Amino acid sequence: MEPRIAVWDAVKSRPLRFLISCWPWRCWAYLLSGTVLGALTLLVLYALIAFGVVLSVVGVGLLILAVAAVFGIPVAAMERRRLRLVEPTPVPDPHRTLPRTGPWYWLRSRLRERATWRELGYTAVFCLVFTATGIGFAALLAFSCLLLAAPVIVAAVAPDTVMLIPGEPVSGPVAALPAAAVGLLGLVVCAYAGGLLAGLQARTAWFLLAARDEDLSSRVMELTRSRARLADAFEAERRRIERDLHDGAQQQLVALTMTLGLAEMELQGSDSGAAELVRRARAEARQALGQLRDLVRGIHPQVLTDHGLAAAVEEIASRSPVPVTVDIDLPHRLPAPVETMAYFAVTEALTNAAKHGGATHIGIVGSLKDGRLTLLITDDGQGGADPTAGTGLQGLADRVAILKGRLVLSSPVGGPTQLRVEVPCSV
Repeated sequence: MEPRIAVWDAVKSRPLRFLISCWPWRCWAYLLSGTVLGALTLLVLYALIAFGVVLSVVGVGLLILAVAAVFGIPVAAMERRRLRLVEPTPVPDPHRTLPRTGPWYWLRSRLRERATWRELGYTAVFCLVFTATGIGFAALLAFSCLLLAAPVIVAAVAPDTVMLIPGEPVSGPVAALPAAAVGLLGLVVCAYAGGLLAGLQARTAWFLLAARDEDLSSRVMELTRSRARLADAFEAERRRIERDLHDGAQQQLVALTMTLGLAEMELQGSDSGAAELVRRARAEARQALGQLRDLVRGIHPQVLTDHGLAAAVEEIASRSPVPVTVDIDLPHRLPAPVETMAYFAVTEALTNAAKHGGATHIGIVGSLKDGRLTLLITDDGQGGADPTAGTGLQGLADRVAILKGRLVLSSPVGGPTQLRVEVPCSV
């Protein structure tokens, strides 16, 4: 959002105090430094364009012209810093952070951004218009200072030597006092003119150099895509771990359990303590196998992949220590990211209700309407759930946000607790 220009506010609200404040000096510093930098920038930009056009016949010039196109980026960065002389509010950088490095990737990415071309346009205005007005202002300021110092100059040089008007030498310092008065008036004019010009340049800089809504929207979109890619990569890694555990460690534990069962059968009737040790080892192996199966199911249940969300929720509800009523009516399978998110929303709600809520009954209702999945999970527990107390609900909210959905938690003290998840299924 474009701010109110501070120097203009200072002139309008306190016109007399403006003269004895630091604002005229800050405006003069801003304008005079801009004149010098604008002249240097004009020379560099002219050289880049000239060499680029001349050498374009051999191909090298095209690269030089591309450098000239992005030359506005460092100029704009310098201008955002220099603008703090007359505008305390910092100008936000419109460029997005690049995920990769390298000169070619940087050049290609910056040339595709609208902000780059706005900054190049500002550079042209800065070199031509602002530099020209700065030169005129510098001349007026220098002439006013010269007139103000006329009595001192006349006394230092010699009477009847200095001529303020051609053909009419000044007889002495006293005769130069009217010129000093004119110079003082000129400085007053320069103070207000400097404030006006500095404010105009600051307004132009904000218009062309600040981040716009379209720049922020592209950043948000890129951030959302980045989070979605991270979520997809995380989900793919979960499935890989689940597959490795299912096909590796779980099968080995099954084989170990079977081998210990055969050994137990061979030792039946034996009076040695080996039979008891084998029996205990087999029981521990079966317990470890059960824990591993629960772990695999928690990583990514196979029933979710094979039969969809409704079957997966029915399966986890059957294992819940709290009675659960499930009513999920879906006409077809949903996109995999939506099913995964909805499943873990249910598991998180069931876990919280059983461990922390003291619930005696949980209801799960799900429906698909107008391409939008709605899940409503309600328990009759003691309520008072705090999303900031742990990472489960916060992580779930992040997953819902990635899918452009919405998560609403209602948990007053005394209950009931209701978790509502709405996710579009066109992802």
